[in-house]
Amino acid sequence: MSRRTALSLRSAARLRTAPSPRAAVPLRSPAPVPRRAAVAALAAVLLLAGSGCSSDGPAPSPVGPPAATGGEAPAPTGGSPFWVDPESDAAKQVRRYEAEGRADDARVLKRIAEQPVAEWPAGDDPAPEIRRAVRGATAEDRTAVFVAYNIPHRDCGMYSAGGAHDGQAYRAWVDSFASAIGDASAVVVLEPDAVPHMVDGCTPAEYHEERSALLAEAIERLKRQPRTRVYLDAGNPEWIDDPGKLVEPLRRAGVGRADGFSLNVSNFQTNATVRDFGATLSGLLGGMHFTIDTSRNGAGPLPGNRAEAWCNPPGRSLGVPPTDRTGDALVDAYLWIKRPGDSDGQCRGGPAAGTWWPEYALGLARRADS
Repeated sequence: MSRRTALSLRSAARLRTAPSPRAAVPLRSPAPVPRRAAVAALAAVLLLAGSGCSSDGPAPSPVGPPAATGGEAPAPTGGSPFWVDPESDAAKQVRRYEAEGRADDARVLKRIAEQPVAEWPAGDDPAPEIRRAVRGATAEDRTAVFVAYNIPHRDCGMYSAGGAHDGQAYRAWVDSFASAIGDASAVVVLEPDAVPHMVDGCTPAEYHEERSALLAEAIERLKRQPRTRVYLDAGNPEWIDDPGKLVEPLRRAGVGRADGFSLNVSNFQTNATVRDFGATLSGLLGGMHFTIDTSRNGAGPLPGNRAEAWCNPPGRSLGVPPTDRTGDALVDAYLWIKRPGDSDGQCRGGPAAGTWWPEYALGLARRADS
């Protein structure tokens, strides 16, 4: 399916127990989040160091800890409140290249290794991976970014098939996920593809009611954590070309309790295209904010309407580095949700979905602006 998103995966997760379901919740507009003055000061220092610009630039969106104090700007600026994992696959690959004397490759790959990339906790218990990231982020007064990706009947049995064994197992998994975050500052992108796969018919109709309820419950559970922001995935404009088709499914899935929706996860659509789509969808949802995955969209999508254009397409490039200073009132952050260098699946010579592929990572980094 050429319009589906390509997903990051390490292993399928299967669990066993959880509480009874609750109904989906009604839509509401996102509320502002309180911020601390001390973290705002740190964010200003980081912005100056990362961009060379004055602190009079556009205010950060409410994703990260910094305080919002200004208007908009026509383009994103530097600076990021998000945590960089020093033990990421990219960071380990840089050390291997350095040990092998491949200094140029190591230098290029640092364009990935030195940027914050989302964590995709996998396995029956996501808590250990989440706690490790939370410890690292808290020590640096940063925000950890996670993807919750374990919905039953995930990916319609395709490259990233798997997910929790049933609804009870999923509720237990989400509870463990949220508890592990605790009171740390976190962003969670919730279940890439889960809603769009109901819209395009890939997920059988008999699973829709349960899936919507599970997503709504997941949002409610995650939002009990005092500093966690949740963005429910809404696909990308190449896949679901009419934003109106997403409105009711997103509402049934509880988007009104979330902080917004996420777009372009693991895909390659340009920021301009995604922003226009997101603005339309936002208007239909009462002005909700959204995030954009810019991890691999620097060169846009693969041209020519080629088969499986979403799956390890050649010639692509890193996009705008992660930041909450987007210069756009609706876009809370540009994030690297897909881990650049992780395979989309066994296509175009790639390994299994979610497997680190250093050659592809190097290509993305080499084609990015220095």
